[in-house]
Amino acid sequence: MAARLLDAGFSVTVWNRTADRVEPLRQRGASVASAPREAAAGADVLIGMVADDTASRAVWTEDDGALSGTRRDALIVECSTLSPEWVQQLAQIARERGCAFIDSPVTGSKVQAASGDVVFLVGGDPDAVERARPVLRPMSRDIVHLGPVGSGARMKLINNFVGAVQTVALAQAVAFSGACGLDLAAAMAVLMNGAPGSPLVKTVGARMMSRDYSVNFMMKLMRKDIGYAIAEARRCGVTLTTAIPAAEAFDAAIAEGHGAEDFAAVAESIPGRARPAAKTARIP
Repeated sequence: MAARLLDAGFSVTVWNRTADRVEPLRQRGASVASAPREAAAGADVLIGMVADDTASRAVWTEDDGALSGTRRDALIVECSTLSPEWVQQLAQIARERGCAFIDSPVTGSKVQAASGDVVFLVGGDPDAVERARPVLRPMSRDIVHLGPVGSGARMKLINNFVGAVQTVALAQAVAFSGACGLDLAAAMAVLMNGAPGSPLVKTVGARMMSRDYSVNFMMKLMRKDIGYAIAEARRCGVTLTTAIPAAEAFDAAIAEGHGAEDFAAVAESIPGRARPAAKTARIP
């Protein structure tokens, strides 16, 4: 996302907890800050993209956090997938410091971020959203304003809840197909090209078939999002009965060591899924 802004001609300062991750951006012309406070100094727009509520609190509100260095008329754009409760708190803190605020999590993963094809799901005051559009546009194929602050966060959790349930259902379908003797490639072709064949089913299904779990979206983060979705839905009076067993499936996969892999690896923990053949070495 930062690279897209550089390509669009913006002056960009970046900070990351892991310093070597920003080196490619330095080489492309970004300034590199030593702390969030330094990154925020003098900026018109501040964009956060971190893992969870805990990381967001640290990046924005600790002593060297971004809000300690933000000027009063800055626009804060929180793109992380967070709990709506924390988003509301962060928006209030920003307002008290004289800043505008929108929550703007994204759909899409690394491939879409690199190509500028993410979709921003935005919550906030219309004036703040309009102010953000010139910055969001180079990074995205669409900017969807869903309502006041917190609306983007809620929509992102709903989106990921549905995706998580689909993924676990597909993982169980793979195990079921193999266990009952069907040709897995033929069965997956039916699922991909029939009524269930959403873009997610096609992408995740291909990964399950090849057992390629290099990370587009880390399983631990998907599990975090399911937890936030269950909690927020409960607060709104809704029980996500399909999310609860999906969360349990991800928990089982994480317990088996797949937490740092792509969330498609949940297929490996489904009972009945055939294990890959052991590799053997032949010595002539």
